[in-house]
Amino acid sequence: MRTVGIIGLGLIGGSMAIDLKRRGFADRVLGVEQDSVAAGAAVTIGLVDEVVPYEECIQKADIIVVAVPVNAAVKMVPDILNRFDAAASDKVVIDVCSTKSQICHATQYHPRRSQFVSTHPMAGTEYSGPWAAQPGLFDGRACIFANSEESSPKALQTIGQLYGVLNMRPIYMNADQHDVHTAYVSHISHVTSFALALTVLDKEKDEKHIFDLASGGFSSTVRLAKSSADMWVPILTQNHDNILHVMDTYIEKMKEFRDAVSTFDEARLRELIAEANRIKKILR
Repeated sequence: MRTVGIIGLGLIGGSMAIDLKRRGFADRVLGVEQDSVAAGAAVTIGLVDEVVPYEECIQKADIIVVAVPVNAAVKMVPDILNRFDAAASDKVVIDVCSTKSQICHATQYHPRRSQFVSTHPMAGTEYSGPWAAQPGLFDGRACIFANSEESSPKALQTIGQLYGVLNMRPIYMNADQHDVHTAYVSHISHVTSFALALTVLDKEKDEKHIFDLASGGFSSTVRLAKSSADMWVPILTQNHDNILHVMDTYIEKMKEFRDAVSTFDEARLRELIAEANRIKKILR
């Protein structure tokens, strides 16, 4: 019998709860959720067997998944490790946050660091809350294991099995390297989406025209602007050095396009677009 406790029943936590129970990894799934409406919804729609207090979840669960915003997780994971006693040597806590450096630094010298596995399942949508949870969200996606050498082999094996059940492929990476890479492939995408949404909303005061004229290209580009501020403000704050570097590069590229457009330089525009088309070799 294995009990999984999930703290934070949003998109990631809720989607994990669905598949870990349905696919037989967990016999029982406990949830912790501060929002009473979200907590009630999580039980009603069957994400978890029961919503319990934070302390009870830590006491009863064999594996504790911390699926809260990164600013809260940095404080919560060490607190959970503090609550593990000698009788809890087989317990494991994981986080699923989008930044890794601060949380790994906060736990590095904890006497029970070996019972913590820092992970980042590279999956998600622009929606939030238990209503956004969906089965199969993680299938075929990558999961980053950060600073795995600081976790015990037994803990890594257990969490490897957990993500195996979710059909994810593991990638092992240094926490600092993870934050650099995610700034490029994830965080800047959200910043540009937020900025594009603000640009359109600023210039197009009649919202009816936005919906009338929006095509698939606009919708797919701006969809990330629907993402939760509660989740993304801490991410952008914690990873600010890397994100600023990427934003500066993005602004440089935007200026190159602006200069070519302003001077009617069709040859330069073709060069820039052809160079950008190389991304097709990476993303198919």
